Amino acid sequence: MTDSNINLRAMEPGDIDALFRWENDSSLWLTAVAHQPYSRHALQQFIDESGQTDIYASRQLRLMAYDKGSGDTVGCVDLFDFDPYHRRAGIGILVDSTMRHKGYGYAMLCELEKFASEHLNLHQIYCNIAEDNTASINLFTKAGFTHCGTYNHWIYSRGEWIDALAFQKILE
Repeated sequence: MTDSNINLRAMEPGDIDALFRWENDSSLWLTAVAHQPYSRHALQQFIDESGQTDIYASRQLRLMAYDKGSGDTVGCVDLFDFDPYHRRAGIGILVDSTMRHKGYGYAMLCELEKFASEHLNLHQIYCNIAEDNTASINLFTKAGFTHCGTYNHWIYSRGEWIDALAFQKILE
């Protein structure tokens, strides 16, 4: 990992506009768990509750990524299926569409890896990526993730099945 121009922070009330835009962008639903729009009210409750939620109880955490220089929020990262016993968690990343192709995705992954290792003592992080998402595959490969398996017919999209590629990174 290298020094980063990105910091990670907890969600704040001012993040509502970005979250509303991201969560209601149906083009992102292919890789998401939810497949419906969210109201501002529901997202505000999510933000409010996230400040009181312990990752050890909820098994998940969302952090916002911002540019240290400009202060602009550039995306968010998620930890899910957090397993403190086996010291692993799934990860997700979203780079705002206006901030892509500027190196933020790689910097966000590096910061998340650092957080997961130093603050949560994780041994590994993992993700699943649709086989046709070459940008994400390239990003995770560049960040040192290894393709470790394939889920056949894992994602249903537009009337067809897409395989998902499993990637993991050992942090120690």
